[in-house]
Amino acid sequence: MSPFDLNKYLGEWHEIARLDHRFEKGLTQVTAQYSLRDDGGVSVINRGFNAAEQRWNVAEGKAYFVEGTDVGRLKVSFFGPFYGGYNIAKLDDDYTLALVVGPTTDYAWLLARTKDQSKTDCDLYIQEAEHIGIDRDSWIWLQPCTD
Repeated sequence: MSPFDLNKYLGEWHEIARLDHRFEKGLTQVTAQYSLRDDGGVSVINRGFNAAEQRWNVAEGKAYFVEGTDVGRLKVSFFGPFYGGYNIAKLDDDYTLALVVGPTTDYAWLLARTKDQSKTDCDLYIQEAEHIGIDRDSWIWLQPCTD
């Protein structure tokens, strides 16, 4: 995604949908909070509710730009020196809805500033995900998209 403006992207995002993966298994009410770090990177705090354990899971990480700061391509780490891709594949002009893909198309998230999203908007982002090779039926929906 280019041009990209990190300052517009910072703040809280709600997970609308995701692909299944072990580190978020069973979590609901998932949010991601992005803020600036003193070293020029991005602080990442992911939070989700684990209903089976009746507790909130929190993961703190850091992210850095891979290319220039005007390109929405970062590397993110939650575990020491190990980094994975964080690629913003689609982002609306108002920075309210984003399709994020990990290091491969096995990892993807539909993020939004609010939990309430229109079916029309969600469909546009899922179409983009299909275009880059992500099966429409593989999404886990945390929030319904309605019209």
